Amino acid sequence: MGLSGLGIFHTAIGIIALVAGLISFVRYGKINLTQLTGKIYFYGTAITSLTALGLSKKGGFNAGHIFSLFILVLVVAALFLSFKKKGNNKARYFETFFLSFSFFLSLVPTINETFTRIPIGHPWAKGMTDPLIGKTLLGLFILFIAGSVYQFRKQRKVNKMLQ
Repeated sequence: MGLSGLGIFHTAIGIIALVAGLISFVRYGKINLTQLTGKIYFYGTAITSLTALGLSKKGGFNAGHIFSLFILVLVVAALFLSFKKKGNNKARYFETFFLSFSFFLSLVPTINETFTRIPIGHPWAKGMTDPLIGKTLLGLFILFIAGSVYQFRKQRKVNKMLQ
């Protein structure tokens, strides 16, 4: 598999963050930053995004690093909205979308790295352009869209109740 110490740490924290985000989705219908699972997702994603800056298969700064910085911006913006805009119901739409989009974007390198490394010696995909990766990401994108629609509808109901 050939992971460095930083790569192993990055992967472990990333898996914990994704599992926490998934649990939060199931429990609350969104990544809820006021709950433990949401906090674990936030901090785990932030750490994973920052540690990604120290990783590179090809050396140097690359598109993956920009991706990780974008994910970091999304979760930090969601946290800001969560704390600073408590009474603003419209801010909840953006907070929820930013967290969901960060989760989806986190799956892009996760799928790519997993499918091109596992099983060791005979990975499922030959490279990032392999059709299996594309089909998997398309399926996840469709789930992201469906989940976003569900979350917006749910948030609209909450907002109406608070009026």
